[in-house]
Amino acid sequence: MPTPHNTANRGDFAKTVLLPGDPLRSQFIAENFLTDARLVNNVRGIQGYTGTYRGVPVSVMASGMGIPSIGIYSYELYHTYDVDNIIRVGSAGGMQEDVHLRDIVFGMGACTDSAFASQFGLNGSFAPIASWELLSVAVEIARARGFRYHIGNLFSTDLFYAERGAEVTASWKKMGVLAAEMEAAGLYMTAARAGKRALALCTISDHLLTGEETRPDERQTTFTQMIEVALETAYRMENP
Repeated sequence: MPTPHNTANRGDFAKTVLLPGDPLRSQFIAENFLTDARLVNNVRGIQGYTGTYRGVPVSVMASGMGIPSIGIYSYELYHTYDVDNIIRVGSAGGMQEDVHLRDIVFGMGACTDSAFASQFGLNGSFAPIASWELLSVAVEIARARGFRYHIGNLFSTDLFYAERGAEVTASWKKMGVLAAEMEAAGLYMTAARAGKRALALCTISDHLLTGEETRPDERQTTFTQMIEVALETAYRMENP
């Protein structure tokens, strides 16, 4: 049953998995939000846990950084461990003036400069989008709690240190893209191919226009609104 990246056994993961990029955020969620959380995978220190939230089984595991990494973990969760829902809970860089530090961005779609979709042999461009079922529930929860949020396109880039970073940001900004991150498009494509559901929630950790940013420790432990929305969404998927 174990894969090259996962020592968990069948049944160790819940039907809904929260997928932060950072293993320390995975540990933080497990220790502070889940009941009776147990470590089910720690290959490469990726830290996967399963516990309960309001009586509903929920798992959380890190994805690492970038589309290749989240592509591996999401593929194995969907195909090997029969996971139905993956909710990315990550950070992103704001790309619009009205998107502020600590706002939540719901990735309705995910543009990308990655060649990840080329593996599917498509005669054209694939548009990676979120599961409407997950998205609609999550937005309803955020609205009811009074959280500040935005809904729209993310830009999933392969390049953190881009040679023409300012030029790239300006081009995507003109197209109305809300924020830049590095995983959502790969997750959405993997989910589409598997016939499963995916949603990316990102908290704005830095701003590509203003230069504002949060500290690394804040990113690990203080983006709790996004985590609450994801966990409540997982609960609602079991209790519609």
